[in-house]
Amino acid sequence: MTDIAEVDGDETTVEPEPPNVHGCPAESVRGETVVHVDVAAYEALVKALHDEGYTFCADLCAVDHSANPTRVLPDGLGPERFEIVVTLRDMAQHRRVRIRCQVPGAAPTVPSLFGVYPGTEAMEREAYDLFGVLFSGHPDLTRILLPEGWEGHPLRKDYAHGKVPVQFKAPQGARHA
Repeated sequence: MTDIAEVDGDETTVEPEPPNVHGCPAESVRGETVVHVDVAAYEALVKALHDEGYTFCADLCAVDHSANPTRVLPDGLGPERFEIVVTLRDMAQHRRVRIRCQVPGAAPTVPSLFGVYPGTEAMEREAYDLFGVLFSGHPDLTRILLPEGWEGHPLRKDYAHGKVPVQFKAPQGARHA
């Protein structure tokens, strides 16, 4: 929203300062605060929000934006292939904030939030398993949904689909009830 100011009888448009949260650009989307951040400021932002009362991490997931490289982001923040989306809650004041961290596709690595929010352990493993995003400092970054020998990350947009054989009938020798 812009403000209208009068200067010497002429109307001029004055653009308000864009909102920010701990130095990161923010916006309100459907009544929820959304903060945009790059990998360099991600960990500091999360720690500052934790200290501010956001003590519960409700969700952490990854998104592959390789099919949407021209999405709109705040000035100064370029779109990257991956995005880590974190939802934090302040239970005492009934507040919620969503963090959207841009992660480069060439080296998809972000700091682990496990030290601040231990409940993110499984969520980070899932993002690693399905998207290949690495979480530095994670205590056990191993596959959680797929077998250890699985090659690739199936939720990446460039993952080759249809290479897993599907069996539609019981194998020979299977017991039937």
